[in-house]
Amino acid sequence: SLMDLSFWMGFLAVVMGVVGILGSVLPVLPGPPISYAGMLLLYLWGGEHIREDITGTVMVVLLIVTIAVVILDYIVPSYFTKITGGSKSAARASMVGMIIGIIFFPPLGMIVGAFVGALLAEMIVEGKQFSHSLKSAMGSFLGFLAGTGLKLIACGVMMYYIVAAII
Repeated sequence: SLMDLSFWMGFLAVVMGVVGILGSVLPVLPGPPISYAGMLLLYLWGGEHIREDITGTVMVVLLIVTIAVVILDYIVPSYFTKITGGSKSAARASMVGMIIGIIFFPPLGMIVGAFVGALLAEMIVEGKQFSHSLKSAMGSFLGFLAGTGLKLIACGVMMYYIVAAII
């Protein structure tokens, strides 16, 4: 029945919203697109009452936000790394450090790992002195935080709409 479909679409949308939020911090999952897909499922098959909270305008605006955040997530970290003199290896090592940090010391390890990864890459791979490496690591780290923050905000807003539409 329609009631069953709308319940399952709501349930799936919430799961996708949560996975989207996790994907904002885990680089293996595209957070904002997953959250948006959950909202889209709810909008299309969640029942008529859903469109009172999630309008067509909301869907269009959040699609634009999702696309912008995905694009910015590629630009912002490299921009911060570049303006502080960091290398591509620092940016990559920052992500590797974050993953290692999440596995061994969640959630704080993610932040420490991202910073330490960038610092070590600058010193070991690039052969730069500690003071220069520290500045580059900060840039790489701040870029990672800015990109992650944008994704978390976007997914948080979408999760709000998902929950508000269901309740």
